[in-house]
Amino acid sequence: MVDPGHMYPPLFQEVGTGSMADQERFTDNEDGTLTDNKYKLMWLKEDYYQRKGKWCSWKGANKYVAKLNEKKFAGYEDWRLPKSQDCRNLYDHDSKNSDYDGDIVHIDYMFPEGCGSTYWCAEDSGINAMAYNFYSDRGYQIRKTAKDDSFMSCRPVRTAGKAKVMGRVSTTGRTRRE
Repeated sequence: MVDPGHMYPPLFQEVGTGSMADQERFTDNEDGTLTDNKYKLMWLKEDYYQRKGKWCSWKGANKYVAKLNEKKFAGYEDWRLPKSQDCRNLYDHDSKNSDYDGDIVHIDYMFPEGCGSTYWCAEDSGINAMAYNFYSDRGYQIRKTAKDDSFMSCRPVRTAGKAKVMGRVSTTGRTRRE
């Protein structure tokens, strides 16, 4: 709508209700988890490093997930390691959170500072498994035999509904690998 006293329409218009702009992308469930309302995933609010004070191996990450399921953490027993695409969707270039060493990690501010920057992912093939780095926005293969002191962490996830997102749409206008 144009103001009669001005020649141009306003620069900002109200956004209709129901869009992601109207609600927070993440909901704090007050039980140690955050729900990603866009991708319908529930993430542990703190990663392995924040909860345990140490790094984890591939084997340790899988044991941790099994223990969460055994204990029915937050009332659920379907926790898993995230797929690399789950991590890619969690990556937010505009967020500049801090990792364990005070370096930038591109993860929403709803997640507490002091997290790891590289997480184990669910995909594996032979002696390698996928990892995702929230500093550089890249997934890569790493040997499953990487030691506990290799600065690897994990942030388990579970499905929390049906996502209505077709592919990943970048709000920054970047292509997948820019």
